[in-house]
Amino acid sequence: MARWAIAIHGGAGVDPNLPEHRQEEAKRVLARCLQVGVDLLRAGAQALDVVEAVVRELETDPFFNSGRGSALTRAGTVEMEASIMDGRGRRCGAVSGVSTVKNPVSLARRVMDKSPHSYLAFDGAEKFAREQGLETVDNSYFITEDNVGMLKLAKEAGTILFDYRIPLTGADTCSALAGAADSSNHHKAGMVMNGLPISVYAPETVGCAVVDSSGACAAATSTGGLMNKMTGRIGDSPLIGSGTYACGACAVSCTGEGEAIIRCTLARDVAAVMEYKGLPLQQAVDYCVKERLDEGFAGLIAVSSDGEVAYGFNCTGMFRGCATEDGFMEVGIWE
Repeated sequence: MARWAIAIHGGAGVDPNLPEHRQEEAKRVLARCLQVGVDLLRAGAQALDVVEAVVRELETDPFFNSGRGSALTRAGTVEMEASIMDGRGRRCGAVSGVSTVKNPVSLARRVMDKSPHSYLAFDGAEKFAREQGLETVDNSYFITEDNVGMLKLAKEAGTILFDYRIPLTGADTCSALAGAADSSNHHKAGMVMNGLPISVYAPETVGCAVVDSSGACAAATSTGGLMNKMTGRIGDSPLIGSGTYACGACAVSCTGEGEAIIRCTLARDVAAVMEYKGLPLQQAVDYCVKERLDEGFAGLIAVSSDGEVAYGFNCTGMFRGCATEDGFMEVGIWE
């Protein structure tokens, strides 16, 4: 039997000034969600069921940018996206533009299992969710007070990188706005995307990659996208091969600058260099993060069918956690 392993993330590109209490809160959420996956794997659950369950937990907690707590569009609404992939036969499902489905990752699973398609979006995805009897809620359920404030700040601030989870008011806001003129105070990933300036870059996607005791791999990714994004914008998270990928060799979930991840098909590239270059998992991850992202900033988690866990990122921090069958477990943010 293979050794099971699990990795999760809550996004790459962390504000280096994130308050200590917010760091501890992030670690508590990661540890709780990681434990959900560990308990399922110890009970013999299949990888596909585990990644869905863990991402559902992450979507339900408002700390990270998925499900409740998703980043807001310019119109002040939430448009979520998610994908899931089964390494056995490379089956997959994905959704975009979801605005009422409580757990988008479960809708992506239904697209894979219950439809003839791999990807549904906007009204079609919403209609399918209702037909499948999935739980839906008003769009206001996903909107938090912090994010309403951050959207207002985003519209006022112009091209600044903010960690959207840190509510800035009063003197903090004035200080942040004063720093806008000095781009050295902000990560380059927040200044330009696809060659164009953006208002606020909030990369805190969530994801999970798992190999179960049979050696089967699966991955899932979910996000609310960018704070202050254009309505209708689609990132890497629902795109198979870019934000999510699973096959017989490994499972991968990505996070960060979506447009860069899309251009380099980052998740698939990890599997490709394992298959074609014969690299072990961590070396494959390191190679792709270093060589494939061009000038983009991103991170990823991965597991192999042999029970290995790996991660990599080229930005300031990544919320992450992992556990293996031999008892190893950790959560972290920085290098």
